[in-house]
Amino acid sequence: MLPLSLSKILKTLLSTALASALLLSSGLSQAQQVLRVSAIPDEAPTELQRKFKPLGDYLEKKLGMKVEFTPVTDYATSVESLINNKLDMVWFGGFTFIQAKVRSNNQVVPLVQRAEDKVFKSVFITTDKNITKLEDLKGKTFAFGSESSTSGHLMPRSYLLAAKINPDTDLKRIAFSGAHDATVAAVSGGKVDAGALNISVWEKLVASGKVDTKVVHVFYTTPGYYDYNWSVRADMNPVTRKKLTDAFLALDAKNPADKVILDLQRASKFIPTKAENYAAIEAAARNAGLLK
Repeated sequence: MLPLSLSKILKTLLSTALASALLLSSGLSQAQQVLRVSAIPDEAPTELQRKFKPLGDYLEKKLGMKVEFTPVTDYATSVESLINNKLDMVWFGGFTFIQAKVRSNNQVVPLVQRAEDKVFKSVFITTDKNITKLEDLKGKTFAFGSESSTSGHLMPRSYLLAAKINPDTDLKRIAFSGAHDATVAAVSGGKVDAGALNISVWEKLVASGKVDTKVVHVFYTTPGYYDYNWSVRADMNPVTRKKLTDAFLALDAKNPADKVILDLQRASKFIPTKAENYAAIEAAARNAGLLK
């Protein structure tokens, strides 16, 4: 038999270990009670929250945990917040995903994308009837979206460079509006001669009557490229990651409730994606000098 004093010591140590394990377990459980979500601010914060609300409610039911959407002030914050564990999942554009992937040393992974994101496009718009092709932009004023936007800056810049137009030297002045809808406002308001933006936002603004196509018109549409995705950190709990992926893939436009979610996301459906799909985006970013 163990001496009484030694027995008491062992019991104390065992109790302490069990208490610590329970505290740790409780902490982990609490840490997983909320899924913190955000999106690049390519539209107004109120619009992003409106679009996410039904999706957030749906994910809460599928995951069995609270889902919180927190708008961020700029694209860089969305990248840093995911990398630094302040967010768990972010709606990235192709370029912001590449930035997060590089900044995290490949510790950020894309889960799903809309079917439309396999062949996403940018549109170039103007109010000037004399501008009918990219080459006509020489000497003109021009608006991109955010500097970190794939469809509002990176890809439009890439196609301008392919047309032998250097935005920094061949255009009279370039501006960064910060968001796609702001680019349309800048062009329609006469602040710039032309601009480029995400085709999805353009089509939404046209459909809702928020832009007069008799005044502002598209004069060039880019070829398709991979763009947006929902990304998470590589260290996310595998069970949670699978539940998330399955939830997105289960959305079916034939189900009225799901169709509301998909319509707000401007998606016909969600499909799996992988980092390799964005290799061309990374190459374009490096070629344009936007990724060091």
